[in-house]
Amino acid sequence: MRVALCAIVAAAAVSATVALVVSGPGPAASRGGGRHHDPAVSAGDLRSEYSQLLAAVGSKSVGNTLAEAARARARLGETETEAAQQAGVTLPSGGVLLPAAGTHGTAAAAAASEQLPPVGTLYPADLFVVAAQTLPAATVSAIAGTIGVAAVNQLDAARLDVNGVQVATLGVDPATFRQFAASPTATSTALWDNAADGGIVVSYQMGQQLNIPLGGTVAVAGTRTLDLPIGGFGTVGISGVDAVVSDSVASSLGLPSGNALVVSAPSARLSELISAIQNLLPAGASVSPLVGQAPETGQPVMAGAAGGVGITAADGPGLSTAETREFLAAAVSRVGMEYVWGGAGPTVFDCSGLVQWSMRQAGIAMPRVAANQALTGPSVPVADLQPGDLLFYHTDPTAPDYISHVAIYLGDGLMVQAPEPGEDVQVVPADFGRGFAGAVQVYPRVAAALAGTAAG
Repeated sequence: MRVALCAIVAAAAVSATVALVVSGPGPAASRGGGRHHDPAVSAGDLRSEYSQLLAAVGSKSVGNTLAEAARARARLGETETEAAQQAGVTLPSGGVLLPAAGTHGTAAAAAASEQLPPVGTLYPADLFVVAAQTLPAATVSAIAGTIGVAAVNQLDAARLDVNGVQVATLGVDPATFRQFAASPTATSTALWDNAADGGIVVSYQMGQQLNIPLGGTVAVAGTRTLDLPIGGFGTVGISGVDAVVSDSVASSLGLPSGNALVVSAPSARLSELISAIQNLLPAGASVSPLVGQAPETGQPVMAGAAGGVGITAADGPGLSTAETREFLAAAVSRVGMEYVWGGAGPTVFDCSGLVQWSMRQAGIAMPRVAANQALTGPSVPVADLQPGDLLFYHTDPTAPDYISHVAIYLGDGLMVQAPEPGEDVQVVPADFGRGFAGAVQVYPRVAAALAGTAAG
């Protein structure tokens, strides 16, 4: 059996799910070249190559960061192609890519479309509850009645094999779950019509990484294997979840029924609500946040810009000079190694996997997903960038505010990243053009808290 049913269990649940999140391709400026290395080159040789950069850690960078990046492009013979990634991407209203006439383009699809009700009230997805088996009705009712909870939606959750790759998948009632999805996806009635008609909705990144065409089919393996049509590309808005099917399809695939719960609690203090809900759960079930919250204010962190809201110097300090050198040395030691979607080292990586693995070599715990890594410290102006700061990007046209790529600033106008399938971990000029979402100085205490409790 090729499915890890019930494999998502809480901070282990959502973090296990998130470990399979798609990290979008790197900024287009990186695609015109970059410093590729033979994987046979030793880590020691690579550390030596970048020894001057590593030695400079702890001292203020000299010169303007944008100018340094321009000089780096000139040194490496690259040109600015930041707009290339967006070229030719045409989105219908709502920001969701869909086939023109439903999943099958048949009268049955049209009939299903007529039966699906309007979206109704939209609820932010704040917490994710998951268990190995069906959550008892009394538990669901008790959670729904907890102070601060605005709405809940029960669903099925597991990791399935999609075209040979394990993908965190939800089985949902399309008519009700759409209220908890990211706004562009939630309001796209055609997308949910396609899901109700038996299609699978996947994230834009997943479609890109696996080269899945809209309207094509994918083999989805659970306790049985089904060929499902791609009903659309749309970001769900739940970190790490890259595919959604109807609950009837989920049942056919063997997903556990009703083993998960999305909780909307936009006005609650999540740390307190998590404790209250944990006390209501059966053994083995867990609850994790889907949004970051500032340590002091409790204000939710929005996904549009990098940097945790409300984080102050009291939540620091940042990485020490020694930690930064170890972090960067680990990252450049991976140059030339293969990009693999979901790869987290030690020899294959996606973008956030490279950050997490490299930080671990310096003794720093990091969440797994780029969107959550963007919450691990305060935002940093480009002019104040230091080696070891993280650079974040929007690369998903179906969710233009979602942070989907991360790179590591090395100094001297350079960054190291795991860019996309077909390319290796590479050092390239830092990109501050279209799609740049900002930079973050990592605070280890904040990162460790998110790594231990957040969806990532």
